[in-house]
Amino acid sequence: MKRPITGVSAAERIRASARELFYSNGIRGVGVEEIVQNAGVTKPSLYRAYESKDGLAAVYLDEFYRTCRTRFEDAEAAYPDDPRGQILAYFDGLAERASRPAYRGCGLTNAILEFPDHDHPVRREAARLKQAMADWIASRVALLGARDPESLTAGLVLLMEGVFVAGQAFTPPGPAAHAGMVTRLLLGDV
Repeated sequence: MKRPITGVSAAERIRASARELFYSNGIRGVGVEEIVQNAGVTKPSLYRAYESKDGLAAVYLDEFYRTCRTRFEDAEAAYPDDPRGQILAYFDGLAERASRPAYRGCGLTNAILEFPDHDHPVRREAARLKQAMADWIASRVALLGARDPESLTAGLVLLMEGVFVAGQAFTPPGPAAHAGMVTRLLLGDV
């Protein structure tokens, strides 16, 4: 068992442990025992703070989405009143992240793939948050005045999801490194 970090609550250590392990190994690939050992706490601490592994997984997914949301907000702040610039900034950043050797894709996409049962609470939460990501892209495209905003949004969402997978499937930098250029091609005639 790891030595606890002083000044950090058991719940925070559990959450940090789960975030690291779930992203690296998948939600289903990590057991409660591994989480608590890595966090330096006991199983009852996990169940007091999160009630279940699924509850902890929902917290992980929400934190993962908040990181994504921050990237959207950063793109908006960098290019105020420029939805094209915002889209490009997001995809350029994604290309850079997805080209790193330790890249494991999108935690939300990975959770959806891990839980094929559409009624599973982890899958439902991941899908809800994934839709919020697609909605952000749609909101930016709506501001562009594109001839076919529905198809452009679909193309950008497909590109995003493809980068999440290609970043894991190919030796870095791989095709994911070209996400910014492909985005520019998709936006070319907008």
